[in-house]
Amino acid sequence: MIGAGRISGSSRQWSSSTPITTSAKRIQKEFNEISSDPPANCSAGPKGDNLYEWVSTITGPSGTPYEGGVFFLDIIFPTDYPFNPPKVMFRTRIYHCNIGSNGQICLDILKDNWSPALTISNVLVSICSLLSDANPCKAGIYRPPPSPPPPLLLLLLLLLLLLL
Repeated sequence: MIGAGRISGSSRQWSSSTPITTSAKRIQKEFNEISSDPPANCSAGPKGDNLYEWVSTITGPSGTPYEGGVFFLDIIFPTDYPFNPPKVMFRTRIYHCNIGSNGQICLDILKDNWSPALTISNVLVSICSLLSDANPCKAGIYRPPPSPPPPLLLLLLLLLLLLL
């Protein structure tokens, strides 16, 4: 795995600086699972010693404009994980209708459709799927609505209509 703050194949236990809470146990379990059986084209693991902050890499899926690219993502787990979703952001700039210019990902399972049954592996697979098959219907979330025409322009149009 590239740059995700772990030793390949390790199932490292975290230092006492990381509190052993229910969320920490769950994140540790997911780390062990993703270390032994990572999703295709994905890797992930903690940054340094903080179990709640991860870095992930996704290799662009074949047959897409992203093929051959390596994309880095930051993953921040909330302290009440898995009851709330992790925050996942692209750090590598990418042009995609469901990814904002700031790296924010428009993916329902990272928002309202989150379930505690989901894992970070599920999230990474969903992001890979999004790269393969964009969802333009959801893209408007990250694009501001068009600005209304300036009042002067409206007045000119109204005058033009009256003259006709």
